[in-house]
Amino acid sequence: MNFLRKLIKPKYETLNVIEIDAAKLSANFHYLESLQPEAAIFPVLKSNAYGHGLKEVCRILNKVRPALVVVDSYPEAQIAYRHFRGQVLILSEMPQRAYDYCKLRRTEFVVYNEATLRYLARYGQRVRIHLFVNSGMNREGIKDMSAFVLKNKEYLDKVQVSGLCSHLASADQESGLNQEQEDNFFKALEILKAAGFNPSWVHLGNSAAIFTAKNNKLTAYRPGLAFYGYSPFSDGRESESPLQPALEVFSHIVSLQELKVLESVSYNATYRASQATNIGTIPFGYFEGLDRRLSNRAQFLVQAENNYFWAKIAGMVCMNLTCLEFGQNKPKIGDIVQVVSAKREDLNSIFNLATLCETIPYEFLVKLQANTRRKIINN
Repeated sequence: MNFLRKLIKPKYETLNVIEIDAAKLSANFHYLESLQPEAAIFPVLKSNAYGHGLKEVCRILNKVRPALVVVDSYPEAQIAYRHFRGQVLILSEMPQRAYDYCKLRRTEFVVYNEATLRYLARYGQRVRIHLFVNSGMNREGIKDMSAFVLKNKEYLDKVQVSGLCSHLASADQESGLNQEQEDNFFKALEILKAAGFNPSWVHLGNSAAIFTAKNNKLTAYRPGLAFYGYSPFSDGRESESPLQPALEVFSHIVSLQELKVLESVSYNATYRASQATNIGTIPFGYFEGLDRRLSNRAQFLVQAENNYFWAKIAGMVCMNLTCLEFGQNKPKIGDIVQVVSAKREDLNSIFNLATLCETIPYEFLVKLQANTRRKIINN
């Protein structure tokens, strides 16, 4: 009987869905490879793959087979172990006991301090580490590599030093700090080599550096934003890039109301109808990742039958609901609303929505609720 119920029971469909275009992600990966053909590309999948869905992006990457994918921590590594068939690099610092749970044969670790190095050394040559150089951003890392090696040589000898890495503070703009960081980084590399360690993976660059770096000593790059289809630059190069945003967000109309002149909608009456109008509501609010700064500002594309039209947010974005002004248009309950478009020129592109919020695409993407259903298309 239970088996029959499962066969007969209709599939549950959510009112909100985030579509991830596998073909676009793959194309972005291969384009970034073409910019640095002598180096490896390590896609950064931290923060739920920049809001795209960690498990979904892992599955897509099984086809392009990067040498490593980059995650933030052990909880993310657990997901990557299940859905990605290759090696995983854990980027961030963790409680020491967290390292005990990791699959050593599939994992490499970024190490920022001697306490972590000494803890990992108990596992011997099974452990592969990437030492992180504080090259000038001054958030974290090893500032004096010579002193670090001298003090910790016996522990470095016990593990595999497979990588050396750092992070550029101003890679998306011309800055003297970039050259200063690069100089400090390669000095640290020479010190490490002089001590007998020759890391295979030498990586300093993020998305922007893939486009600008010309140093053949770099053997890998860690793109985040660019891999997902967005230019890391804000100086006009965005429109020239073949990168393709891979994410779109859709919701459905769940309520329709008719407003008379001067009637308000949503909290604190920040919207009042200037004329009789139709209002529709979608179940997508700031919990789902829609910034409240878009209230009374952003526009979404309503995909009603035989009638596509733009609808502006009416009133304040609520926790799980947002109201839209339809004017004299009369869509039906259940009609689709495109909340985020993959086309940069559209009013509801990530770029334009982030600009309205006076923030960056990174912030908008990572705030997309992890519980919202992700759907892979064009795989």
